Amino acid sequence: MKFLKNKFNILLKKSFIIGISNIQLKKPFIIGVSNIQLKRSFIIGISLSLIVLGSLIALDNINKLAKGNTTYTTGNKSLLTKGTPKINQTEGTSEVNQAEGTSAANQAEGTSEVNQADHIEINNIKFNSKVSQIEKDPVLYPKRPQAGDEFGELYIPKLNISCPIYEGTSDTELDMGVGHYTDSVLPGENDNSVLAGHRDTVFRKLGQVGKGDLLIVRTSAGEFKYKVNKVRIVEKDDHTVIVPKPRATLTLSTCYPFEYIGSAPERYILVAYLESK
Repeated sequence: MKFLKNKFNILLKKSFIIGISNIQLKKPFIIGVSNIQLKRSFIIGISLSLIVLGSLIALDNINKLAKGNTTYTTGNKSLLTKGTPKINQTEGTSEVNQAEGTSAANQAEGTSEVNQADHIEINNIKFNSKVSQIEKDPVLYPKRPQAGDEFGELYIPKLNISCPIYEGTSDTELDMGVGHYTDSVLPGENDNSVLAGHRDTVFRKLGQVGKGDLLIVRTSAGEFKYKVNKVRIVEKDDHTVIVPKPRATLTLSTCYPFEYIGSAPERYILVAYLESK
């Protein structure tokens, strides 16, 4: 850079010397043309000065850019070097001892905070305030009821009636009381528990139950109080009634209209959310 600056100063001096020399050598011919030649010499000198100055600025910027790129590249490589985990290539194993099936994080006990051997069902996972701890909901029904088993009772305070609950929704179970849809969860569990009954027997007055009313289910797992959140009337082939829910839900279903003669075309649905257990 110092070399270029020296060149610039030399060229600048020469440009003015050339202009002055031309004026002195051609003094006898200055009349009429001296002003034009002086202007030309001055313009040539300024032009050369600007060209040299522009070249210096361009070279300086290129030099700074090159230095910045080199610094970035060097720093990036150092970061990559520091951030790369060490792998024990001699023993062919990582810091995590895969042979013993334990994580390196818990070296004291040789086990991870979460026992990966336990298969936790998605619907039963409960996250605590501590992210590292995962607990399962308590098992409400160690023994699941079989088809035709009576396993509980449905009490409707609004109607002051109690109905036995059987596992299954075939004619056999529905003729005896309320049937539990086998593919849904049991009462009290997280998700959608679906119960069905005939409109001319156990659910003949279900139309009098609406939003805000309570539904109480008693089973071997305890007593579960649900509060009706929604009343729906759907087509008999509407399967949205039995879809999973993000929270503990009780769904009651019966044929509709209640006074219809023959096979009813619709269903009367109560959707209730668990209040307490």
